[in-house]
Amino acid sequence: MHGVYVPSSRLVNLELFRQINKMALKKNGFIPSSAPEELKKVLVAVASVWGDTIEDMEEFHVFPLKGAMTNEVFQINWPTNHGDLHQKVLVRVYGKGVEVFFNRDDEIRTFECMSELGQGPRLLGRFSDGRIEEFIHARTLSAADLRVPEISSLIGAKLREFNNLDMPGPKNVLLWERLRTWLSQAKRFCSPSTAKEFGLDGLEEEISILEKELTQGYQEIGFCHNDLQYGNIMMDEETRVITLIDYEYASYNPVAYDLANHFCEMAANYHSETPHMLDYSIYPDLEERRRFISAYLVSSGNEYSDAKVEQLLSDAEKYTLANHLFWGLWGIISGHLNKIDFNYLEYARQRFQQYWLTKPLHLSS
Repeated sequence: MHGVYVPSSRLVNLELFRQINKMALKKNGFIPSSAPEELKKVLVAVASVWGDTIEDMEEFHVFPLKGAMTNEVFQINWPTNHGDLHQKVLVRVYGKGVEVFFNRDDEIRTFECMSELGQGPRLLGRFSDGRIEEFIHARTLSAADLRVPEISSLIGAKLREFNNLDMPGPKNVLLWERLRTWLSQAKRFCSPSTAKEFGLDGLEEEISILEKELTQGYQEIGFCHNDLQYGNIMMDEETRVITLIDYEYASYNPVAYDLANHFCEMAANYHSETPHMLDYSIYPDLEERRRFISAYLVSSGNEYSDAKVEQLLSDAEKYTLANHLFWGLWGIISGHLNKIDFNYLEYARQRFQQYWLTKPLHLSS
């Protein structure tokens, strides 16, 4: 799947999808006259900047990209004025209801800042319901790639670089506030029986217990991706350069939480026949996690000790608990907002089960 972008995004905008899906009823298609006028104008403008004159909308070829769970994403190609070559861009149509999970304005500012820093795709244009991004000519990683030691070390080094970014705005930890906000939203969407099944009435206390336990002592705070699953990692096969994409959930948090999130994602394969199912038997073992954290620390060029590795290893394991609650609540909310073919409630059920199973192992009380 070289050159194909498969995002991790999480919640589909069904209304806009129905409009834009007319572009791509089969494997590929053309932008029809019924497509949003604003989108057509922005595409023509982007092509014009690159010296390409578009006289007929059918010159735009549209390819829907699979794997989206927050936005709907398309690759759009058109012939250039320079021979038989084609330009490629990525069009992202924002998901409906995502304001429950994050502030879209904040996410756009983060994307623009990443673009300016050369950390991700360039922003090429915006329209009211989405944006046009540079198409990165790299391979989206697979679940299996995360287990390759060389690739894992490259990801660890890139994550360290990401965590060290000096991003504008407040540098406060967002994790605990977001958990409480999502809990409130989950209770609002849930039926009493679902709320009882997931034990939502007792989760406020669990969040407080975690916050108290996990924030004791020194913690390194950094700009965290918070959703570092394989679909959000791209690699140039020739240069081996890693690019992290999709920053909807990015914020300042303890870096141990970002490590925990990545480790938890290694139990998932979103491109299997049952993408919602998690397999914790393949959760990275102690040596795999230690190797990743060592690569993470050594990449900054600073001295680090075995004690530092072990401390971060321990902290990351504790933060898996917060991660299970985070994506468990996300699953409950998504299950009530989203109609795509993904069993969100079963996904949430597995995350909560893992929380209760591992809590005694990671907390001292």
